[in-house]
Amino acid sequence: MGRTTRLLDAVPPTAGAAVMGTGIVSIGLARIGRAGLSDALLAVDVVLWLALCVVFALRLLGQHHRWRSEARSPGALTGVAGTAVLGARLALLGDHWALYVLAGFAALLWLVLVSPVLRHWQTPTVGVSFMVVVATESLAVLAALVALQQRAAWLGVLALVPLVLGIAAYVFVLSGFDLRQLVVGRGDHWIAGGALAIATLACARTAEAVDVSPSLAGLANILDDASFVLWLAAAAWLPALIVAEVLSPRLGYDLRRWSAVFPLGMYAVSSIAVASVTGHGWLRTFGRVWVWVAFAVWAVVFAATLLRSARFVRDVHGAQAAP
Repeated sequence: MGRTTRLLDAVPPTAGAAVMGTGIVSIGLARIGRAGLSDALLAVDVVLWLALCVVFALRLLGQHHRWRSEARSPGALTGVAGTAVLGARLALLGDHWALYVLAGFAALLWLVLVSPVLRHWQTPTVGVSFMVVVATESLAVLAALVALQQRAAWLGVLALVPLVLGIAAYVFVLSGFDLRQLVVGRGDHWIAGGALAIATLACARTAEAVDVSPSLAGLANILDDASFVLWLAAAAWLPALIVAEVLSPRLGYDLRRWSAVFPLGMYAVSSIAVASVTGHGWLRTFGRVWVWVAFAVWAVVFAATLLRSARFVRDVHGAQAAP
């Protein structure tokens, strides 16, 4: 087996979590005015996304059986959410075309992947199972952003479809969730809270989108209140998640730690978004502080990923050179 093949084979379907985590932290930094640092993470995110597109395209063409097998796992939906987060970040630059293209691509991926994931659903559910929620809510966020760009309230109303579907999916996944994952999970257990945080963001963005129409002011007010309720529900997970990390430290490297970076960043971004529609200034303060928490965790996980990747590449080259 060639070196390139071994390297490509080592990339798991959940690798999109790195794009999700890097992208949302970049958005958070942009929201608090740290443009230079945000742009640096955006550059990393674009490289990661393009690299994973190449890897999974090659896998689809050359290892179709493996691709179909991996497409049944909720982890494959990290590709949907990663694409959506990147689209949302590029929208902050005013790249409307990038937002539209990535929104369409994310929607197409969701349509392709959600059916096999649900057909092969397994219980009890674990952290990565909540990717069904995250991927669906990411489409709601993109729909709301497109509606805001176009100032088209009807698109904001359309965003309600994935928003409500995502919330219903959350109840479904939570009903079978194994709470022991808080202690034994390797990082993806954080998505239990992160899935509600992205639902919060989707609700707040949808509220902004429909508010452009005076006739929908009542709906916007309902969504404002709903976004705050969702934020409270998401925040309720934080004490349990933090205490579980303290009582059961998981310090060894695991790719699933990227699934902890994303919720941390999403808590920050969703808090700032809810503050903008509800007027709760303390939420904005919390979000601004929490961005730095998310960035610190991102830096640790990114450094660990680079070190592990360098070690793996070295081992592959060493094995290939051995007689």
